[in-house]
Amino acid sequence: MRIVSWNINSLRKRQERLLGWLAGTQPDVVCLQETKCTDEQFPELALRAAGYHSAFHGQKSYNGVAILSRSVLQDVRASLCDEEEDPQARVIAATIGSVRVYSIYAPNGQAVGSAAYDYKLKWYRRLRKRLREKETSAEHLAVCGDFNVAPKDEDVFDPALWRGAIMCSEKERAAFQELCGEGLTDTLRIHHPETGLFSWWDYRMLAFPKNRGLRIDAILASQALAARCTGAGIDREMRKGKETSDHAPVWAEFDL
Repeated sequence: MRIVSWNINSLRKRQERLLGWLAGTQPDVVCLQETKCTDEQFPELALRAAGYHSAFHGQKSYNGVAILSRSVLQDVRASLCDEEEDPQARVIAATIGSVRVYSIYAPNGQAVGSAAYDYKLKWYRRLRKRLREKETSAEHLAVCGDFNVAPKDEDVFDPALWRGAIMCSEKERAAFQELCGEGLTDTLRIHHPETGLFSWWDYRMLAFPKNRGLRIDAILASQALAARCTGAGIDREMRKGKETSDHAPVWAEFDL
């Protein structure tokens, strides 16, 4: 099973790019973030014609997550399903075969110490609680998405420049590590311990050609699923060209 996670940064704007990529690469499962469209605007029929079932949770102009699958999706759940009312569409989960899959779009946080930053840390706690309370029976669990955290200095093009800044602050990194502490493994690092691997580059200052990026997208796998991970990587080609997302897809393959 090949699982891909991609912050597409507006599905409606990049729909044709997505469809062409699906036809060319034919992944089994795709988790999308920042779809930025309501459920009524989601191109479900076009994706079905392309061979993909879909589950989606969106809102107008902001956020939005989806899961695409060549197989039927079961037990679909949108949002964190906790006691808190939250209008931000950031989580959707579904079961595909033997794998429970989450597509998540973590809050950006805006600036360290801001109200948005506090919301981000709280949101991470809510996600951990959700996984701990609802997914303990899932032997094969994949939590995929834009985590808006560069976990370690190896995931940053200039660690000294970014140290303490948003997406690299100690509390954000601790939140990510605590999430991994729920029994999840960062699949890219199983196969690639080297530096210089990034999934997001600013549109400005020639950041992509200069490879001045951050690795803030990941596929996290439960212990049993990680043991079956045969490969992982980042599809840099999808960051090239005009009108691209500022993120590249990340992928992991599992022998299931």
